[in-house]
Amino acid sequence: MAQCVTPELQAWIVQQARAGCTPESVLQAMLKAGWQESVALDAMEHALQTYLGAAEAPAAARPYLDLSASPRAIDLGDRVVTVHVSLRRPRLAVLGGLLSDDECEALIQAAEPRLKRSRTVQISTGGEELSADRTSDGMFFRRGESPLVQRIEARISRLVHWPVENAEGLQVLRYRPGTEYKPHYDYFDPCAPGTARILERGGQRVATVLIYLNEPLRGGGTTFPDVGLEVMPQRGHAVFFAYDRPEPSTQTLHGGARVLAGEKWVATKWLREREFTA
Repeated sequence: MAQCVTPELQAWIVQQARAGCTPESVLQAMLKAGWQESVALDAMEHALQTYLGAAEAPAAARPYLDLSASPRAIDLGDRVVTVHVSLRRPRLAVLGGLLSDDECEALIQAAEPRLKRSRTVQISTGGEELSADRTSDGMFFRRGESPLVQRIEARISRLVHWPVENAEGLQVLRYRPGTEYKPHYDYFDPCAPGTARILERGGQRVATVLIYLNEPLRGGGTTFPDVGLEVMPQRGHAVFFAYDRPEPSTQTLHGGARVLAGEKWVATKWLREREFTA
């Protein structure tokens, strides 16, 4: 049976938000009351946008893009970013021109001498390990390491309404032909024994900004299997996706498809709940 979202329910959601309740606690209360999760999430998003305004409600809890007026472009002051695709679930947008060609090339040149085989989080200890699921080479810039990195970090912060310090350092990855990153989630598994150690440095990851620095000849798209979406790399373009809780129901399972010809270069910015400490 279809569940109907009433004005009374929306008003109740707003009351909880104004009282300081977290989105997760409101969602759990609705689930216990018998609401379907998809209906509850839609009701929460609609209520907060309608009653509080899209620019007010999400900012207090999670990074977000203000797409409430269906803009074709977002002016970030130093650059105008175009909006190509927007999804509500997962909360995802494909953006054009986040970086200029010169900025992309400068990042590649700065990163290349420091590349090493990419590692993944070791879930049992909170450390790192090599994984057959991830066969790229990568490196991290320290937050604010150079004027170029500072400019990009400040631009991302304005884009998603999230403090620069609430993010990990910018990571640059190179995928050669035959390399890939199999589908995975960016958040840390709450049930894994090493997660508590990881969260000490800034809490959970809550959103990802993935930027394409070049265009491979074939392959190398970013796939979202839960929704049947594949984003093909285009230099300077980016994919933003957010996950308001560390659960598969966010539908943020994603992967880097195998590069079939040429190289793929990407930069990734992971956003945390709190200030991230190196």
